[in-house]
Parts: sequence; C-alpha cells; structure tokens
Amino acid sequence: MTDFETLLVEQQGPVLHITLNRPALRNAMSLQMVAELRQALAEAESSAGSEQAVRVVVLRGAQGHFCAGADLKDLSAARMRALNAPGGSDPVADVNARFGELCLAYARTPLAVVAVLEGTVMGGGVGLACVADVAIASDTAVFRLPETSMGVVPAQIAPFLVERLGYSQAKRLAVTGGKLDAAAALHIGLVHSVSGTSTLGTALDAVLRDILACAPQALAATKALMATACHAGAQDLVCEAARVFSASTSGAEGLEGITAFMQRRKPRWAVP
Repeated sequence: MTDFETLLVEQQGPVLHITLNRPALRNAMSLQMVAELRQALAEAESSAGSEQAVRVVVLRGAQGHFCAGADLKDLSAARMRALNAPGGSDPVADVNARFGELCLAYARTPLAVVAVLEGTVMGGGVGLACVADVAIASDTAVFRLPETSMGVVPAQIAPFLVERLGYSQAKRLAVTGGKLDAAAALHIGLVHSVSGTSTLGTALDAVLRDILACAPQALAATKALMATACHAGAQDLVCEAARVFSASTSGAEGLEGITAFMQRRKPRWAVP
C-alpha cells in the first residue's frame, strides 16, 4: 500500500483501516486527500484474489474528529483561477465534481465500507458517512450540514442524503442547516448504532466479525443488486435478481457455503 500524506493506512488481515489525518483542521478534505482516498480504495480493490485481499474498508478520522467537510482553501484557489481565466472550464465545478466522484467510488465499491464517526462530522464528512454500508458513531459525534447557512448548496452530498434518509428528512436537514447529535442521527437512520467512546472499538469489532462471516463475492453482488434496486421497481428486477442468484448458487462460494452449512462448519472465507 502506498504511503500517503493526508491519510494513515494500515491493513490488518482482510481489513484496511483508512484514517483521515489532518487533525489540525479536524480532518477537512483537501483535493489531495480526495485523490488519496480514491487511490487507497483503488489499491484495496485491486488486491482481490490475492492472499492479501482486502474485504472491508474502515474509514475514520484522527484525534477524535471524523471530518469537517471540504477544505475551503481549495475552493478559494478555484475561484481565483476562474477570475484569472474567464471563459474556460469552471474550476469551482471541477473541484466539486472531484468530491462527488469520491463519494461514488466508495458507494459503488464491491468491498464493504464501515465509517466510524466521532466528533465533528460536517458537510462532506456527512456525505462519506452516507455512502458507507455501515455507519457507527461515538456519542461524541455531532453532525452538521452548514452549506445553506453559508449561502451555498450541498450539491454532491444531496443524492446520498436522499438515498440514506429519504426525501423528507434529507430536505429538512438541508433547509435548516441541520445540526444533529449522535442520538438524533440514529433516530433518523443516518447512523446504524451509537456507542460510548470506550466501547466504540468493541462495536467496530462486532461489525467486522459479521461482515467477514459473509462471502466476499456474494457481498459484492448483493451490494450491486441493491444499488440497482434503489432506482428501479421490484417488478423490473425479477429476471436480473434470478440471474444473480443462479450465478451465486453455481459459483465456488455458493457451493462452499451450502456444503459448509450442511456439514455444520464455517465456510472457508470466514475469519476465525
């Protein structure tokens, strides 16, 4: 795994821990961090099939905060480029699109993604929380969507907010510059569980055990099918779902899983 300047990356067996590491700025995302997050994910995905294959990515922030959103210095620099070179491409839109592409990459990855949320979870940090398959929060977590109160639009976050929360709650948060504590975030479904700081590691370990008991290819196929289901009616997916199911039962994982179940043993992919 590459050494990064804005991330701490450590692989522990099939789990890749990625820590946003700009603590002086509460781990605000610079363009460099966005690029490094995408590179770390790409390297994890490319490990598939090897003895060191990554199956789960854990995202968290350094020193008690998850992420304070975008680094406004990058936005200011983009505005200056737009002023100095009018009539060309839109530098501000380009910067914003890079974050959207990051969210898409983590939303669509075949790997399981777990977000561990502490302290400040703001703007784009909320977006990353929304694209994670499992979001667990410390009771210290405070969630903010300050964009509209600053006169701007949570443009790249909006689709993922709607997907996670539904239209009504997502719209409410956006138009109020929403501020939520961990309990409120759990109540509306932004996160899946809340733990005290001292038990957060135990909660993460339990989630990882559950994920690693699942077959990696079946997990990837399930994620892909569910992503399609978000934008299609059930009646439109009957044939596709049947095809996916048939492929899984006749593949190596399906054969191993059924055999292991009948023999009352763990399948080979299950981590001890």
